[in-house]
Amino acid sequence: MATTMRTARDTGEGSPSIQTVQRAALILDSFTVSRPHLSLNEITARLGASKATAHRYTKALRAANLLRYDDRTALYSLGPQVLTLAAAARAALPIVSAAEPYMDRLVQSAGQTVVLSIWDGESPTVVRSADNTDHLIRISVRVGSRLDLATSAQGRVFCAYLPPEQVPALAKLLRRSPGLREDVDWIREHGLSVNSPSENGLHTIAAPVFEGDSIIATMAIVGTSVDVPRRADSPMAEALLEITRELSQRLGTNGAPAAEAAG
Repeated sequence: MATTMRTARDTGEGSPSIQTVQRAALILDSFTVSRPHLSLNEITARLGASKATAHRYTKALRAANLLRYDDRTALYSLGPQVLTLAAAARAALPIVSAAEPYMDRLVQSAGQTVVLSIWDGESPTVVRSADNTDHLIRISVRVGSRLDLATSAQGRVFCAYLPPEQVPALAKLLRRSPGLREDVDWIREHGLSVNSPSENGLHTIAAPVFEGDSIIATMAIVGTSVDVPRRADSPMAEALLEITRELSQRLGTNGAPAAEAAG
């Protein structure tokens, strides 16, 4: 969660009910990808209240499955109900409803699973997956999955088109992996990623979706390494490019913006 909220003392608390909501939101907002576990002392400091008050709020949030507590480590983390809320929030994103018919068309033409991901601030997160139900064996990608920035095709597309300041880990990754830098440059030239490593016999090709001058999502075809070729001129890659360009045009883009140079 974003860490933009202030302590409860600074929020101009009004009625007791508003104060309760503000304090609960402050506690939940304290957890981030880099800090998924917090102690009661850390929550108390964030809340700006007494430890007894912080404990009362964490107890109520645990009862609602919004927090979980590990007796062994004495640390709190976000509870399973947060995942349900996050899935509902992702499903309501405008890009999801806008992309649905394009993804369904691509499933029909490519005959493979098609996945849509957005940037969550640190990595790509899957917000929709459309399977090919005609296959005897179906490949499913779980909505809510967070993809690796450096090794996934969709992660590499975001590396190529996001402004460098939005991908703080990119500079270090590029220094460690000259091959990644070459692939990012190749993606900018060809408009898609076809060279991501195969995993468990699967292969993914991905292309950006733009809104105006900014990348808003990536769309990918996922299939076996036999079914999904690693060529930018394959019919499957060309179909992916055509669909993502059509969707980008619907969202107000005339063409793929020039990407900034990676650091």
